Amino acid sequence: MEALTAKEQQFMNFLKEQNAYKEALTTLQWDSHTQIPRGGVDNRSEVVGFLSGKLQQSETSDRMKEYLDDMKATSENGLIRQVVEECERVYEKSRKIPNKTYQEYVTLCSKAEAVWEEARKKNEFSLFEPYLSRIVEYNQEFAELWGYEGNRYNALLDNNEPGITVETLDVVFPALRKSLTSLIEQVKASPVKADVSLLKSPFPIERQKALSESILEMIGYRFENGRLDTSAHPYSFAINPNDVRLSTKYIEDDFRSSLFSSVHEGGHALYEQNIGRNLMGTPLSAASSMGMHESQSLYWEMFVTADRGFWETNYDWFRSFAPDHFKSVSLDDFYVALHDVKPSLIRIEADPLTYSMHIMLRYELEKALLHGDVKAKELPHVWNELMQEYLGVVPGNNRDGVLQDIHWSSGDFGYFPSYTLGYVYAAQLHAAMKQEVMFENCLQTNDFLSIRQWFTEHVHKHGKTKQPLELLKEVTSEELNPDYLVQYLTKKYGEIYQF
Repeated sequence: MEALTAKEQQFMNFLKEQNAYKEALTTLQWDSHTQIPRGGVDNRSEVVGFLSGKLQQSETSDRMKEYLDDMKATSENGLIRQVVEECERVYEKSRKIPNKTYQEYVTLCSKAEAVWEEARKKNEFSLFEPYLSRIVEYNQEFAELWGYEGNRYNALLDNNEPGITVETLDVVFPALRKSLTSLIEQVKASPVKADVSLLKSPFPIERQKALSESILEMIGYRFENGRLDTSAHPYSFAINPNDVRLSTKYIEDDFRSSLFSSVHEGGHALYEQNIGRNLMGTPLSAASSMGMHESQSLYWEMFVTADRGFWETNYDWFRSFAPDHFKSVSLDDFYVALHDVKPSLIRIEADPLTYSMHIMLRYELEKALLHGDVKAKELPHVWNELMQEYLGVVPGNNRDGVLQDIHWSSGDFGYFPSYTLGYVYAAQLHAAMKQEVMFENCLQTNDFLSIRQWFTEHVHKHGKTKQPLELLKEVTSEELNPDYLVQYLTKKYGEIYQF
């Protein structure tokens, strides 16, 4: 960063104070997901609410307004002006929510996460429903206070995916669903059948942990700046680019859960660990959007470590961690089994063809909840109806249904569309990357550095200095184009299932 004036330095110091609150809150969040005893949840929630309230007060304070006006009038530093633009966006939006209301909401969500986990363990939606009802009511109120054009849901989409609207998703999602449904039908009609039982062998948790750590190191996750823990729902926690923590979930007789969730969260971490250091301490030291964040996690999970070339190079490496059972499983059978296509109940365990169906279902439910067309208490029934419509399967309990995701307990409404958007972004970025990087050769030689460096140069280092659609257009020379994802999946599954 070029030399700062005295006033610019004062402004940056003020932002560092806010960043201290953010880092403390993220650390508490990580602890709440991985370490905290159940009896500490209520007190912790009050602390999280208090600190969040203090942060909002600072972000919307008269002092912040003075800095913004001063910097807009006097600063000629390009980065400072970008920081001011982001701070002003937060200032204008956050000040519409009364501080007391915001603090109550954050406290509620912190408590709701623990209640969700208990409800999920006990398979009792009724424990979680009162919390979810209140969270929905808050989001309805916030949407009105923030304001929006068109659909009320656009107010929440803007928090996660600026530039994307319901009007866009209601065109992209149905078209994508039609293409995916056609591919699924072709897989069903194929004479090639995946034998998933080959993958389901007792796999000691300690070996799974070692496997997860090894693959994370392989793709470039820096453990000196992070750690891998266990939680009910896999997560990544970016405290700052020098401290990015992951969690995963282990299932003893299905290594895929921990392996691919570790890679998924590792993709998030690679983004965070490689954001430009010149942005540290500012609100620009973050992903362009949640969809762009998901593009990175899904890229490493779906496009790299699920690629045939990766396993041709690394199958023996995998078997050095795996039980003896896998010594008798051929690479061909293993690879086909990894790409079994079958409607399933659990989103994070879904195959790449059915995965987006889970997202579209949640998108429709969120819109219905936000508009009051569905009440929280009705969710289990409506969830099951949509599962039948979208995937042709119905959960036998709420644990495998409406209680499977943590997002709503965290207040993350408007987030779910980012997963499918991230998938679309990833495919479009992949096509652009392959024009400059010899991708197949990288997989043959485990040269993940070249792939990572390309993404760092074109995506990671920019942090939040560019909006997602702006970044996508700059890197690929195209607007959002779902055709790349359809073409990628058609080619891949056509080769596996011979159609």
